[in-house]
Amino acid sequence: MYIKKAWIAVIAVVVITPLVAFTKVHLDNEAAKKAEVKAHVLKSYVHGAFNELNPEAMEKGFHKDFAIFSMGKEGKLRRYEIADWVKGAKKRKSKADFDPAKNKWESKFPIIDVVGNTAVVKLELYRKGKHVYTDFLSLYKYPEGWKIVAKVYHKHKK
Repeated sequence: MYIKKAWIAVIAVVVITPLVAFTKVHLDNEAAKKAEVKAHVLKSYVHGAFNELNPEAMEKGFHKDFAIFSMGKEGKLRRYEIADWVKGAKKRKSKADFDPAKNKWESKFPIIDVVGNTAVVKLELYRKGKHVYTDFLSLYKYPEGWKIVAKVYHKHKK
């Protein structure tokens, strides 16, 4: 009886230990991927397009064919190209009255989901404590790194 219990314990250790180790490695890898995507979105999007108005960070972090998609009148889909957004950021930043200290946006990341070389991010943007936007960003990982490829959003009423 004692030998049978000992064998069951040995078999359990042999089977369970690799499973636990695999699960831990998988979870650590998932957390690392999510952290990588979050860092990219913070640098290119939150700071690049909002806080710092950094056109170089935007150009590096967004795919050249990126667009913001929004719903226009009568359900017509509108498209705002990255080149136009970068041009607008440069223009706004060059104005004499631009004050980066007054251009502070806070962000929250309720969802970051990574599957293979794709990711989706749900991002909430706040200004002066008010929830202004909920953005949904789509990303692909290219050989040179993550690129934001598309955005749809909701603007909250004031």
